[in-house]
Amino acid sequence: MRQFIDGLQTGTGPFDFDTVINRRDTGCEKWERYAGKDVIPMWVADMDFTAPPAVLEVLQRQVAHGVLGYPVPVPELTEEVVAMLQRRFAWTVRPEWIVWLPGLVCGLNLACQAYTEPGECVATFTPVYPPFLSAPKYQNRKRIDVPLQYNGQAWRANVQAFDQALTDECRLLLLCHPQNPTGRDFTASELREIAEVCHKKDMVICSDEIHCDLLLTQREHVPTAGISEKIADRTVTLMAPSKTYNIPGLGCSFAIVSNARLRQRLKQTKRGIVPHVNALGLTAALAAYRHGEPWRRQLCAYLAENARLVHEFVQQQLPGCWMSPVEATYLAWINIEALNLDNPEVFFEQAGVGLMDGKHFGFPGFVRLNFGCPRSLLQEGLDRVTQAIS
Repeated sequence: MRQFIDGLQTGTGPFDFDTVINRRDTGCEKWERYAGKDVIPMWVADMDFTAPPAVLEVLQRQVAHGVLGYPVPVPELTEEVVAMLQRRFAWTVRPEWIVWLPGLVCGLNLACQAYTEPGECVATFTPVYPPFLSAPKYQNRKRIDVPLQYNGQAWRANVQAFDQALTDECRLLLLCHPQNPTGRDFTASELREIAEVCHKKDMVICSDEIHCDLLLTQREHVPTAGISEKIADRTVTLMAPSKTYNIPGLGCSFAIVSNARLRQRLKQTKRGIVPHVNALGLTAALAAYRHGEPWRRQLCAYLAENARLVHEFVQQQLPGCWMSPVEATYLAWINIEALNLDNPEVFFEQAGVGLMDGKHFGFPGFVRLNFGCPRSLLQEGLDRVTQAIS
């Protein structure tokens, strides 16, 4: 991998997030869903920006090399991840704690298998990214849903309700932090309260932190396992460069597990079933973490402005509707109960905008809107929403 990465330039920008790139007929899930239709897709969590220049260059170098054999995560990549976690979150992680995975959804299902037995319970807070709801079912586990509460300013976990909802057979919490779809990034004090309940009930915490690099406020993300050794000892953290640098199609993620027993169970569960991370995914990850920081910072600033525009739009153009401010991610969670729509997805698709119905997240009456796109495309989508409801 060294011969691909050496000599790459970081670049300081300015980077282009305004150019609209034609993704039709490219085999991407986001746009193929509406093939042949005049619909702007704003549903799946996939941005319409090109990846950082350093990532594109290193991939071109590797393809030009011509041999795409079986890869291994080289020490330089693991060292870069460890350095990034220390630099960005002041979180000290040892290289041996890292377990490479071909996807975060895979990690959720592995956690259900590794840390629970068939028939036992898995808990999660709703609304939440649909694979959190499906993973327990796919692995023949029961599921306990604990609704988040909106206090007029932010979505928060009701820790008392969480404690009361848990049964003796509940062994695992699937935690989404930053939270998809609400865009909430939990504080250290909130995470401590949640972890204290898990400690009392002797539960493992699987913390999906795939959006942790996309904070849109001045506050820094706090990894769940980074709060204390006590919490880390029962926490499996899932992270990836995929959402941050818009390379989800390369299938590269990793788990951070400090507890040797939990780490070994995860490795045993994936053995013979889960494929290795592919060669391009590993190379892209190294380039992204080593050279992508200026691009990431400019992306977050661009997304923050997009988030402000969506929030302003909901307040001014959607009477009776509301959304919470987005602290992280590029996703807006919008309450549309006032519109009295029987089928929100169909309604907005007919208006030329592809949104995701809240029912898929366990919360009907809402829609999720992906604003990770050029501003002109976002504005066109919002204009179509305005025309539809007027």
